[in-house]
Amino acid sequence: MLVCSKCGREYPEEFRLTCECGGTLLVRRKLPLSFSEAITSNLDMRRYLRLLPVSEEHLPGLVPSITPVSGLDTRGVNAFFKLEYLQPTGSFKDRGTWVTVSKLRESDITEVVLDSSGNAAVSLAVFARRTGIKAHLFVPAHTSPGKLALLEKVGAELHIVSGDRMAVHREAVEFAEENGLVYVSHWLNPYFLEGTKTVSFEAYEQLGVPDYVIAPAGSGTLFLGLWKGFSELKCLGEIDRLPTFVAVQAAGYESLCERSSVKSHLAEGIAITEPPRLEEMRAVLDETGGTCVSVGDSETGQALKWLWGRGFMVEPTSATVLAALWELVESGEIPEGSSVLLPLTGSGLKTVEGI
Repeated sequence: MLVCSKCGREYPEEFRLTCECGGTLLVRRKLPLSFSEAITSNLDMRRYLRLLPVSEEHLPGLVPSITPVSGLDTRGVNAFFKLEYLQPTGSFKDRGTWVTVSKLRESDITEVVLDSSGNAAVSLAVFARRTGIKAHLFVPAHTSPGKLALLEKVGAELHIVSGDRMAVHREAVEFAEENGLVYVSHWLNPYFLEGTKTVSFEAYEQLGVPDYVIAPAGSGTLFLGLWKGFSELKCLGEIDRLPTFVAVQAAGYESLCERSSVKSHLAEGIAITEPPRLEEMRAVLDETGGTCVSVGDSETGQALKWLWGRGFMVEPTSATVLAALWELVESGEIPEGSSVLLPLTGSGLKTVEGI
């Protein structure tokens, strides 16, 4: 069932973004008796099919991968990089898109609207095209040229909008309403979080429970998915504690941290000032004793250079988690010897012009 985070109202598992009260929704299901009983022998995201609100008959043929973890020591902590940029379309968004498209097919929805800073649009463009769904994709005019070129090459129904990320969101909503189409915002979509929670399941099987999880937190789709995944593992009795969560935000676009007067130009993927799941993100920080870190372009650029120098070909938004880790180690908030999960969210090859 779907449950409102604000008033607690319940809805059947149909495609719906918000409660009638305006609150955001989460999927709540009866969990299996144990995690070991739930997992399958598949070596892709279908491994966790019994923990997802999807039916096998509606699954897209393209399936997101189980991504590797690469462990490195940096500044005295054990950093475990989850290589999400190796997904089929180059970002973790494939996980949420896969579940979303499954629910759309289940509901016989064949035309949708989405707004994105780039990665979610690329993901939906590919998955939708392969399943016969027409997707109208709204992106900012300042989106990386490489991502725009890629969207054009995969035949996306592209709507380029001048203005900031919130302006793109407003135009997408207006277009959906005027044309009677289904809006599938990953910011609001409860099924998107069902996809991103599988990062936690994989990470647990690969390395156990880390002391800290550091994730980008613009709209919160990965941040909240990671929390939901580890929370479900705890409910299953598989783990007895949650990691401490750290939300990383782009300077000048903070919603959890104090707003900076200087804006980041590198971290386009988290340049979101009004995320609809803001209170849910705050609740995760409160529950896990976590914190928020704001990262500027100088720190992001240094972290990006470090990652590229070690073979992690990621986009700048991905590098914000490493910049935040360094800041927290320097301040003593993360002690030496800690284990830290850092998802590297998107490929840097998509940001290269003229691909």
